[in-house]
Amino acid sequence: MPWSLKEVAKHNTPSSCWVIIKNKVYDVTDFLPEHPGGAKIILKHAGRDATSAYEPIHPPDALDKNLPPEKHLGDIDVAGVQALQKERASRQKTRDEIRVEEAVARKPRINRILSLWDMEDVAMNVMAYKTKAYYASAAEDETTLKENARAFSRFFFHPRVLRPISKADPSTTILGFRSSLPIFVSGAALAKLGHPLGEINIVRGAGRTSIIYMVSSNASLSPSQIAAARTSPSQPIFYQLYKPRDPAAAEALVREIEGLGYKAIFLTVDAPVAGYRERDIRAPFELEDLQREADGESEHAHQTPGSRQPEDAEEELEGQGQVNVLGTAGALLANTDADMTWAETIPWLRKVTKLPIVLKGIQCVADAVLAAEAGVDGILLSNHGGRQLEYSLPPLEVLYRIRKQRPDVFDKLEVYIDGGVHRGTDVLKALCLGAKAVGLGRAFMYAQSAYGEAGIIHTVRILHREIVLGMRLLGVTRLDELKPEMVERMDWQPALARL
Repeated sequence: MPWSLKEVAKHNTPSSCWVIIKNKVYDVTDFLPEHPGGAKIILKHAGRDATSAYEPIHPPDALDKNLPPEKHLGDIDVAGVQALQKERASRQKTRDEIRVEEAVARKPRINRILSLWDMEDVAMNVMAYKTKAYYASAAEDETTLKENARAFSRFFFHPRVLRPISKADPSTTILGFRSSLPIFVSGAALAKLGHPLGEINIVRGAGRTSIIYMVSSNASLSPSQIAAARTSPSQPIFYQLYKPRDPAAAEALVREIEGLGYKAIFLTVDAPVAGYRERDIRAPFELEDLQREADGESEHAHQTPGSRQPEDAEEELEGQGQVNVLGTAGALLANTDADMTWAETIPWLRKVTKLPIVLKGIQCVADAVLAAEAGVDGILLSNHGGRQLEYSLPPLEVLYRIRKQRPDVFDKLEVYIDGGVHRGTDVLKALCLGAKAVGLGRAFMYAQSAYGEAGIIHTVRILHREIVLGMRLLGVTRLDELKPEMVERMDWQPALARL
């Protein structure tokens, strides 16, 4: 029989914890200790509707995969559904929601977006505070994030002139699959935080512009939903794999991906644990402060004058509670295998799939050499967008060092980079040094947050214009004409307005 809200509300403790998601009732009591984000976030919604908190960060099939059938308790009754609808309709908007609505109303027409920087500016205005904190966050002081982009300013071109350049072809292949440009969408999690359609915007936009999308293991839609949303069954998509600790679960996931028609596995090797992303970690209590300020309350509004102060440090710490230092990323990576090795993991993956294998997250020359020796099909030079180890080298600098120290690596596998790319000239510099293609993650998350699928398409068009123009002014008409001698690394760099 359907459940009443009154009955569900009784189950609001760690010993009996029920939640409502999309008008269905679930018993998550036994799942509390296993929840990657910790029990606290579930208990915050115990006995109540958790739909708004659940939907943006969980694929729809997450409950089916993680809860046995007997924990799916059934539907809310008609009166409960009506009460929840009334509650949602009458809920007072937060200060941040009001800010977002006002920003969306002021949003410029998309034809006025001339660069990826313009797109990012719009996204920063229209995204919710929590979304902005997660997408934009990086490790510690965010130095690595800034240096990823700044690295491109240290490389200057040697253009060639008096060459016929009226026709330039920027198309290429990535792992043998055609791409209209030497770029791809690099894996990034939780697209629904930025737009209700989430990854559907990205996969469809990629399909319509003939570029390739590398889907994150931590997408907010399931691999099957994303595959089904392709513009055609022949549209190639890749999969960014965070290998689960459980061997059976890892193998099942790889086989599922292969069965769904994904064309390559990008094994993530730079995130066995989550980096310390302070901006993301601060977001919850900064939001609380913003709302408290809007409500006219001070931090100590509920304390009575002369109330007793903590007597010692331990009491002070205990009274303040613990901040969740894992943040959003910590929950996403909680079940990732932290003990992967060259000797075991690559052979294991070769055994369970016939798909091409790329290692995502190579950060030094030595590991690029090991990857070539391991026989993988490609490497993605990446420090996870500056989100993992602070002061890891910018990927472009690693690419430059491979070119100087071990150019033979380029003959053994395909090399890609991501991180810090904002211009078509950035892409061309990487290709001159030997990269086959360049990935962009945040740029596409910002684009779909700002304008949905249209934002993805417009971003690709911007990059197409910039790449073709750059090719012509360099004196080349095909990507294979880009050579190392066409760029030079400088010990100085220009003053940058945006960084």
